Amino acid sequence: MALISKCPLQWISCLLYWHTMIVYFPTFLLQAVESWLVDRAVLPIENSLGGSIHRNYDLLLRHRLHIVGEVKFAVRHCLLANHGVKVEDLKRVLSHSQALAQCENTLTKLGLVREAVDDTAGAAKFIAFHKLKDAGAVASSAAARIYGLKILAQDIQDDSYNVTRFLMLAREPIIPGTDRPFKTSIVFSLEEGPGVLFKALAVFALRQINLTKIESRPLRNQPLRASNDTNNGSPKYFDYLFYVDFEASMADQNSQNALRHLKEFATFLRVLGSYPVDTSMI
Repeated sequence: MALISKCPLQWISCLLYWHTMIVYFPTFLLQAVESWLVDRAVLPIENSLGGSIHRNYDLLLRHRLHIVGEVKFAVRHCLLANHGVKVEDLKRVLSHSQALAQCENTLTKLGLVREAVDDTAGAAKFIAFHKLKDAGAVASSAAARIYGLKILAQDIQDDSYNVTRFLMLAREPIIPGTDRPFKTSIVFSLEEGPGVLFKALAVFALRQINLTKIESRPLRNQPLRASNDTNNGSPKYFDYLFYVDFEASMADQNSQNALRHLKEFATFLRVLGSYPVDTSMI
């Protein structure tokens, strides 16, 4: 995750920082936007190989920020080491857990012990600072330039189609339009009962609105609930929040009607943002 200012060019280039910045306290970045220290934050939300980044979904609800854009970024992992170190010298490799998972086949073939750290750039900085001879890092080519490391191997990810989706967050929402494709992200909760989730999703299907993502996360303040409070022997259920992305703008009357319908039986509903769809790959 990275911080950026208002400049659109910085919004694009900052995606590189997720692979080159050390991020120990992700919540600090969103707090910095809320506190007017910076104007925007960029949050990685899902990867085509590693799946959803659950911690960041939780952050979307915890902070009162709005999604104002998205970018899908092709990830290219490299195996880095200090100069003079060869692949056969390596015993272990450091990186973010998702990066290690995305390079599992290559790292297994090399017989390297994997050690997870906070992020890819942090791994590169660690082996450079400590001048390690038996350890490498999975990180970007930009991290190699920044920390003076040698690239032992490029494109070591298991799948060439390795894409991370990022969200741009701001204090104020943008005004949604209908002049180009838009996506809207919402989060809601429901009462326990048969077919309740089906009914919730049906409000979109009935209006021919396509869903592109659905993610469930535990409702932390009340994780367990009995089906009948008056019966101590009744089964208990986990309460969940449902994060949904759908292909429509909040300026579209169809979307407004769908959410109005959803509000009839949702116990909680919040629009996280309505923003232009990223239709190109960087």
